[in-house]
Amino acid sequence: MQLKDVLIKNGFHFNKRYGQNFLTDTNLLRSIVDRAGITSEDTVIEIGVGGGTLTRAIAEKAKRVIGFEIDRNLQPVLSETLSGLENVEIIFKDVMKMPTEEIEQIVGGRFSVVANLPYYITTPILMKFIEESDMVDGITVTVQEEVADRLCAKAGSSEYGAITASVDAVGDAEKIMRIDRRMFYPAPNVDSAVVKIALNKNKHLIEDLKAYRAGVRCAFLSRRKTLVNNLMMSFKVDRSTAEDIVTAVKGDVMVRGETLTTEDFVALSNQILLKNLKF
Repeated sequence: MQLKDVLIKNGFHFNKRYGQNFLTDTNLLRSIVDRAGITSEDTVIEIGVGGGTLTRAIAEKAKRVIGFEIDRNLQPVLSETLSGLENVEIIFKDVMKMPTEEIEQIVGGRFSVVANLPYYITTPILMKFIEESDMVDGITVTVQEEVADRLCAKAGSSEYGAITASVDAVGDAEKIMRIDRRMFYPAPNVDSAVVKIALNKNKHLIEDLKAYRAGVRCAFLSRRKTLVNNLMMSFKVDRSTAEDIVTAVKGDVMVRGETLTTEDFVALSNQILLKNLKF
């Protein structure tokens, strides 16, 4: 039975609040899992299980799948679509309201994340797992194409932003697939893309991640202002101190924050620590 038929049979109604757009093409779903590099040794977390189509594709490859779904109205649907799968556990909870430690305890070891993320929680979900957990090996997510471009952007480009620099500090993001909006049911208003993030917390020698993140927030505080001005606003320092910091990082006091590379942000975080700025 097709997913659409199962949804109708169980009287399921889409909830706009949850950003529900389901992928149903089996070949596409298997391709996503293949590109994610999932093996029979992996435990995978899925956020936003939806109709369970991606869950089933993951379960075909993974040792264990733990899916988190906020909409309990999908329970009878998932009872059908995931029938017969012994390695799948569905938890009906809002993952954003769960402490990361609780999620790690449920998993009981290292894991990967594979998900078709609801657009409205893409950034919070990514930051939750990237910033709060040391147990994640990799993240492969289907997101709005605009967000995918932002995640993989180069310094100085219009797409480059705080999330780009935050992800690049601890991993490598790659856009591995485009997905036309017509592949979803119901179809959203925009196209999507799959982004794979290979995590490596030792990618850069960052002395203090909180200082790094504070520097990133500061740099993107206002794109129209120089980094000097953003430093003055963010850390309440005088112009002379701010200019000393920027000179040490880039050698040009007129530089804007969106032109800083990840290496520059590492240097900026070191200056923040050196000058004992409060963050």
